[in-house]
Parts: sequence; C-alpha cells; structure tokens
Amino acid sequence: MTAPNPDPDPANTPGLEPGGGVPPGETPPAEGGMSEAGPRNSPPKGWAKGPLTVIAIIVLLFAAGLVAMALAL
Repeated sequence: MTAPNPDPDPANTPGLEPGGGVPPGETPPAEGGMSEAGPRNSPPKGWAKGPLTVIAIIVLLFAAGLVAMALAL
C-alpha cells in the first residue's frame, strides 16, 4: 500500500500560486484592518464589592464551622 504524497503539486492545488503561497484577495484582512471589531468600551476591571462580601462571608462561616468541629473533638 502506498501512502499519499504529503506535499501536493501546487500546479494542481486550487488557491496556490506556482511559486508557493496564496494569491492576494483569498485571505481575510489582518486584525488591524477591522477597526470596528472590538468592544466599544472597556469592560470593568476587578470584582464588585457585593460578590466579594458574599464570598468572604461564606469563607468565614466555613472556617468557623471547621473550628467548631475541631473543638468538639
């Protein structure tokens, strides 16, 4: 059994130029060429005070429960 050629003939491959590469117009523009692609405003950075407070309360309750279990032994 013969394995297929991993390097196809560029003359028979659509979209390839004979010297190698891709002809102009067949690839999408670069990132810099799309000026309206990103978000319009920057997202908020960091955590809000509410979620951090809830997480801190849960952690403190869990730690207090562990201390209570250790003292009960």
